[in-house]
Amino acid sequence: MNKENRNNHSRTNETQSTARRRSTIPEKTAPPEGSANRRKMQRKKEDRIVNRIVLIVVLALLLIGGVLGFSVYRYVTSSLQPLDTSNKETVSVEIPSGSSNKAIGEILEDDDIIKSGMIFNYYTKFNNLTGFQAGNYQFSPSMTLDEISTMLQNGEGSVTSDAKVTIPEGYDVDQIGDALAEATNISKDDFLALMESDEFFEKMNTAYPDLLGSAADAEGVRYRLEGYLFPATYDYYTGNTLEEVVTQMVDKSNAVMSKYYDQIAQKEMTVQEVLTLASLVEKEGSKEDDRKNIAQVFFNRLAIDMPLQSDISILYALGEHKELVTYEDTAVDSPYNLYTNTGYGPGPFNNPSEQAIQAVLAPTANDYYYFVADIQTQEVYFAQTYDQHMQLVEEHVNNTSN
Repeated sequence: MNKENRNNHSRTNETQSTARRRSTIPEKTAPPEGSANRRKMQRKKEDRIVNRIVLIVVLALLLIGGVLGFSVYRYVTSSLQPLDTSNKETVSVEIPSGSSNKAIGEILEDDDIIKSGMIFNYYTKFNNLTGFQAGNYQFSPSMTLDEISTMLQNGEGSVTSDAKVTIPEGYDVDQIGDALAEATNISKDDFLALMESDEFFEKMNTAYPDLLGSAADAEGVRYRLEGYLFPATYDYYTGNTLEEVVTQMVDKSNAVMSKYYDQIAQKEMTVQEVLTLASLVEKEGSKEDDRKNIAQVFFNRLAIDMPLQSDISILYALGEHKELVTYEDTAVDSPYNLYTNTGYGPGPFNNPSEQAIQAVLAPTANDYYYFVADIQTQEVYFAQTYDQHMQLVEEHVNNTSN
């Protein structure tokens, strides 16, 4: 073999050797199309399983919610119906003095007159049923909630009270003390001492936080429960304690005011502010239309930081009840003096009626800043300016126009 052939043979062997070496290195290749499809199918399968599980869970929750909702619906509707329409047998049920609607509901449920005391309580609230009276009643399971409520409101129990205590609209704490002393064996001094008791007020505040929360925050008040002893006629029994008697009044106030808590919040007012203005409106006007206009006059003054200048505030500051307020009186040094102090003052000046409360919550829009009442006719005259007001005073108070 010549040299050239040897060289060619050598190169051939080298090429084959290189080819063999290269053939031992694996080449990167794309995965088979079938493998990718299998993975996609697997993911879709997993997604379907997840979706099914989620659907089952959602349906289960909806089913549970529906069952619970239906159960609650059936419970409420059945509780609103007579417990047993076929059972006409009457049961003697004692309703103690000072019992709240909630307590009465619990008593009726315990005596098997109604199905649910809780539903009875909500029923009376939604229908604004108040003024339930103590007594020994004859109820039957066949009676409706309305029939039971009517009997309680009319006081159709067999037990008669030892006394009736009437608190007129607009009475203040001092006057209520006189009324209690006159109708019962409760002394006025004991009553006023209770009105000054921080311990008793805290007890009431714990029981009625929505009612008394803002009263608890007030500063400079004479009696924290002033304005919260609702004017009404109350049954008094010889065995009643003073605290029970007052609690009955506060409970009545809460029953009335609970209808307006949402409205008070919407007006961005406190219960203390509403009752304070209502106590002024109560005394400044007697007709509903006048009261609504007077309430707006007070709001107009508050809006421009003008003193309310109500004579009612002066009389309360003086601690007197008289018809004529003098210029000297208007200078009395007291936080209750709304001639010298702006704003609402410390708190209510008396215990107002529901009509006065409603006037404050729904006043008649006007642009008046002054009003004066004719003592003889009880007519109220309104004015936009001070000059107009003074002219009305001359005509209807000083009677100089005659």
